[in-house]
Amino acid sequence: MLEVTIEGLALDMTTNSPVVILAPTGLNKVLPIWIGHAEAWGIAMQLSGVKSKRPLTYDLLEAVISTLEAKVEKVEITELREQTFYARLHLSSNGKQYEIDARPSDSIALALKTGATIYVNEELFHLKPDDRSPEMPPMSNDPESLRERLKRINPEDFGKYSL
Repeated sequence: MLEVTIEGLALDMTTNSPVVILAPTGLNKVLPIWIGHAEAWGIAMQLSGVKSKRPLTYDLLEAVISTLEAKVEKVEITELREQTFYARLHLSSNGKQYEIDARPSDSIALALKTGATIYVNEELFHLKPDDRSPEMPPMSNDPESLRERLKRINPEDFGKYSL
């Protein structure tokens, strides 16, 4: 598993679907995951620090987890099967560990809400030996840098994950 950050949200102009872009620390790779509009809205609100007047689904889920004295330890994007990504929420409560099947978009939004770390199965990045470069400078997250990185993404990479 590789720890990832959210590089941003994009819109696939061919399908009009939002895409969340995940990038592993220290690697020049990205993983696009197509998500729903409501999920993109929730992720965008968390990324921008905007609060909803009423609890959204992720606010509710975080409140339930907290009320039950549980904690989101981490989120893992585990596999791609039949054009669908799968994720697992790792929770702890009263000394017990729980793994819960979840959609990646919900998992990402909940991780942002709770401060949990997001991991992705490294096989999903189709890594080659030269992808691992310890000298790589950290990627900038400003909009222009993200735009430039998205322009350099090989179109075939998007094709591997299309809906």
